[in-house]
Amino acid sequence: MDVLAEAVVAGAAADELERLPVPTHFTAAHLRAEDADSFSGVADKDVRKSLHVGEVPMPELAPDEVLVAVMASGINYNTVWSAMFEPMSTFSFLRHFGKRGGWAARHDQPHHVIGSDAAGVVVRAGAGVRRWKAGDRVVVTPAYVDDEEPATHADGMLGDAQLAWGFETNFGGLAHYCVARASQLLSKPGGLTWEEAASNPLCAGTAYRMLVSDRGARMTQGDVVLIWGAAGGLGAYAAQLVRHGGGIAVGVVSGEEKAERARAFGCHAVIDRTELGLTGAEPADPTVIGKKLGKRIRAAVGEDPHIVFEHVGRATFGVSVFVVRRGGTVVTCGSSTGYRHEFDNRYLWMRLKRVIGSHGANLQEQAAVHRLFDLGRLRPALSTTYDLSEVAEAARLVQTNRHTGKVGVLALAPRPGLGVSAPRTAPRPR
Repeated sequence: MDVLAEAVVAGAAADELERLPVPTHFTAAHLRAEDADSFSGVADKDVRKSLHVGEVPMPELAPDEVLVAVMASGINYNTVWSAMFEPMSTFSFLRHFGKRGGWAARHDQPHHVIGSDAAGVVVRAGAGVRRWKAGDRVVVTPAYVDDEEPATHADGMLGDAQLAWGFETNFGGLAHYCVARASQLLSKPGGLTWEEAASNPLCAGTAYRMLVSDRGARMTQGDVVLIWGAAGGLGAYAAQLVRHGGGIAVGVVSGEEKAERARAFGCHAVIDRTELGLTGAEPADPTVIGKKLGKRIRAAVGEDPHIVFEHVGRATFGVSVFVVRRGGTVVTCGSSTGYRHEFDNRYLWMRLKRVIGSHGANLQEQAAVHRLFDLGRLRPALSTTYDLSEVAEAARLVQTNRHTGKVGVLALAPRPGLGVSAPRTAPRPR
């Protein structure tokens, strides 16, 4: 560990952090461009073969950026997609971004430091940064936006230049240091540990925008919300937002262990997907499965769902369109089982249903979510934590769907449970 990192871990004051030199290289989880075709024709694209941990060069800091010493990060599905080089190699993203020139050119490297969540300590701030300074404890949110784009000022997610940090950009959070724009930062909730704080931004923010924001489904009290994967990272936050927002959460999971986890996070009812005949990534007959699912939902809560929280994609999307009530909404943010969806459009248009595409969350939405953590109204979905040296195993756990909640990664934090600087202001929901 370099001297600056040691000082951060020891809790050094801001002036000391500013005096110490920034290392020329740092430890990071990264992909290599030379591996981009290594899974061609391979059935099991095991991410442990492509995800490396080692030294990479420290990039120069742009005027609107900060250098954060990362205490903890987390695994997301885009970590898995990156390491599988699907649906395309992320090096194509870096090349495309680099062609913009200027500071963007730094991102086009033969290595890609990935990771879209982070919590840590600012150790350097660019000359144009006004609100953040060395020593600040922060979380890094994943929306990488251009604040000179007009659309960004209506909604940060609408700008043409908006990118997913650590996925479509380089220098992400699964590392000892990360580079982020100042417009990505929020103060770390004092009542959370480093790994808890790092586990929230991508999934909690995404779930908030999908369900609560006026850009999503606009959930209201009494709404029945069907949540696919209710024990996973996204689903665990969705269940809490529904329950504490006055809605009725119906979760779909596989197996009793995940069912218990979904109930613990707030689901009023839980349905085992294997009992419906949904066992793989390929889509089943949406009418047959939808009728079974609808019957189960009505037996549990008395009515059809107003909203379906969809992110599974190909295996479930047709069922989601079928099962949501007349005039209801399917809100989708991803497609973990495949991007090409099939559904019977008659059920969409003739029953006046809506499909809303949702991507990430803007900084205001992220701030609203983090306020809920500060208030104790949301709790982290963290289920297990790995060291950075074990990041490939952590990503494999998510790739094979053997996880529940969020999988955390300790970077500079020497052990779990550190980083709490203030008492929780309210009890955690149960």
